[in-house]
Amino acid sequence: MDKEETKPLNRIKVVLAEKGKPNKFLSDNLGVAPTTVSKWVTNTCQPPMETFVKIAKLLDVELAELIRM
Repeated sequence: MDKEETKPLNRIKVVLAEKGKPNKFLSDNLGVAPTTVSKWVTNTCQPPMETFVKIAKLLDVELAELIRM
């Protein structure tokens, strides 16, 4: 089985693009390193659920818009 198929996917990158926001927007507003945000948008790793909630609020979207299980 392909590794990509087994991990949950997030849509942070897509929603950032739709909102016209750079990765740095999340980095600055969440107090995390730009490299951390980069890992999230490339699905290298996933943020904690609490952070997903914060990201949804920052981007003014429903949590379900960010997460695809």
